[in-house]
Amino acid sequence: MSKGKVLVGMSGGVDSSTAAAILKDEGYEVYGATLKLWDAPADAEVSARTCCSLEDVEDARATAFRMGIPFYVLNMKSLFEEKVVQYFVDSYLNGETPNPCIACNQHIKFEAMLAKALQLEMDYIATGHYARVEKDEGTGRYLLKKGVDHTKDQSYVLYMLRQDQLSRLLLPLGKYTKKQVREIAREKGFVNSSKPDSQDICFVRSGHYSDFIRDYTRKEIPDGVFVDETGKVLGRSKGIFEYTIGQRKGLGISANSRLYVIDKNVERNEIVLGPKEKALVKRFYADQINYIALERPEGNLRVWAKTRYSQKEAEAILHPLENDQVMVEYVEPQPFVSPGQSVVFYDGDVVVGGGIIRRFELNR
Repeated sequence: MSKGKVLVGMSGGVDSSTAAAILKDEGYEVYGATLKLWDAPADAEVSARTCCSLEDVEDARATAFRMGIPFYVLNMKSLFEEKVVQYFVDSYLNGETPNPCIACNQHIKFEAMLAKALQLEMDYIATGHYARVEKDEGTGRYLLKKGVDHTKDQSYVLYMLRQDQLSRLLLPLGKYTKKQVREIAREKGFVNSSKPDSQDICFVRSGHYSDFIRDYTRKEIPDGVFVDETGKVLGRSKGIFEYTIGQRKGLGISANSRLYVIDKNVERNEIVLGPKEKALVKRFYADQINYIALERPEGNLRVWAKTRYSQKEAEAILHPLENDQVMVEYVEPQPFVSPGQSVVFYDGDVVVGGGIIRRFELNR
């Protein structure tokens, strides 16, 4: 007897293909779907390892055929451009550092794809993310937890999931390691069993996001200046969106010691440079907070905060504010907090919630 119908988002990579195979073996009625999100210009230089190419669609189709499951290609290009690409460009031009993969997860993979699955009378959706969904029988809430392979854990990019979405979501890879997943794919004879992971932004095919922004906006973007923490001009910059907090390479500024981007002043079109010890942040503010493990904190909450995908968590105190905002105060100041990036709060392996960083205060 089938455990239910599940629509699996298949990107053409080994992870989503193996997720579909595991669910089929577990007794689900599996349907594959590749999301058509973006068309690269015919003359575009392709040097990045991205997903969503024509080759990826064909790999997903071939894998679905081998498994004997129905396969759909869902056109979501207009929604993707509105919710992901335009957001990406606007965020950079406003001096922030966006996370387009999280925006894609929020609006496309777990909003639009779930709506399509329900329209097709499916019971669940599934993806190849390394994370786990479990129901807390005591509270009745669905929990998002880290994958058992902490080197591949992707819970950070899923913090925005709501309870109604988690209740319909299957993440079969959360209990496996990456090595085990590739072994399963090889045993199944999948064409993508050894395919490298995609690592870049799918719509920035050249690997140079600043070139993409210039081409996409089709307007002249003014240069700016580098300054030190006192406001002294150190040289000319290429513009506010060309640099991210924590960047050290590619600045083109000579100095006696290593300089990093420690802050930005959008109004003055200034990039503030300084040594790493000057980039320590004591507290920062975030909004669009989504809580998963609880409805909302009744008071301050001790958490472990992660402000970048590849970063380790740091101990902090979460102070709830009005209108889905928080102030986060580190126990020990941490370097390089970037407005526009997401902060995710953990309690051990459990995702408490998360939001988008808007501003920070340097520890001066």
